[in-house]
Amino acid sequence: MKQKRQRFSFRHIYLVILFVILASDVIYAQRFEHIVDYQVNFANVSYKGKQYVGIRSFQDQGQNYVLSVDPITLETYVLNRNACKIVAVTSIEKVPYFDSSLYMKSFKHVRSNEQVLQDAGIDFPFPKERGINLTIDLCPSHKPLDKIVFETLFVAFKGVENSLPVAISLSGKWILNHETDLQWLINLQNKGLLTITWINHTYTHKVNKDPLNHNFLLATGTDVNYEVIANEKLMLSKGIVPSVFFRFPGLVSSNKIIEQVLSFGLIPVGSDAWLAKGQHAKDGSIVLIHANGNEEIGVQDFIQLLKSEQSNIKSKHWILHDLHEGFQY
Repeated sequence: MKQKRQRFSFRHIYLVILFVILASDVIYAQRFEHIVDYQVNFANVSYKGKQYVGIRSFQDQGQNYVLSVDPITLETYVLNRNACKIVAVTSIEKVPYFDSSLYMKSFKHVRSNEQVLQDAGIDFPFPKERGINLTIDLCPSHKPLDKIVFETLFVAFKGVENSLPVAISLSGKWILNHETDLQWLINLQNKGLLTITWINHTYTHKVNKDPLNHNFLLATGTDVNYEVIANEKLMLSKGIVPSVFFRFPGLVSSNKIIEQVLSFGLIPVGSDAWLAKGQHAKDGSIVLIHANGNEEIGVQDFIQLLKSEQSNIKSKHWILHDLHEGFQY
């Protein structure tokens, strides 16, 4: 049976905050600014009777941590290693419950679409309900964040939704040049106005003038391991827990690089509705816009989309879907 997302009241938000305070072994919004020995390690992780897939291990100020994935919901958590029972495995496929999980199902979806040069990974509409999965890319840019995207969302959904789910793809170079804008987004999340899925969009986000098959991550000399891992560490240093999702710069990839990303335990997410390229959003579409100041057309198209659906939004017949939930359909 399909599970629809619950609408959270302020009482629910209070209970969530209370849980965070009490459950100190689960790390939320902590800045890991002194990370050492950051490793891609897979493990069967048991925490308070629940099973997780450990995908990273690291130390920070003398404490050991495990970045773990809930194989059912695909949510990620930083767990204190001392509070967990951990059995290391050599590959993610050897985690006992991984093979029958939603996590593995997502891998299979990705591999069914990994041969294309552009827009590989999860790129099809889901779930089959009114609304969209909104993904916002923040590629390197010297321009300020397009706050109008978020401000328009709040106006459109005022009185309808308390915490709006959005997926934001962060590049490391954007983070380093936009500390204030990043904190503005984090504050919106901390206030319960946004439920943000933070997606790894690589550290440097290389781009050149060469054809696509020699561009972005396919550019000569690109170190995929560095691009993935350095960005995760940077995100953690800012108090951001990286999600299990990954977005290719330019949506450009190859079979080899997709397998590399999967080997990190990450799920590539594409888009079937890159608005600035004239692609139209359908129900359940994974919509892509850039809010880095470099894509005015996409931003304006998104604002027009919200205006066209205003009556449906107010009647709760058109919603923003949480990217995690779409995989459960």
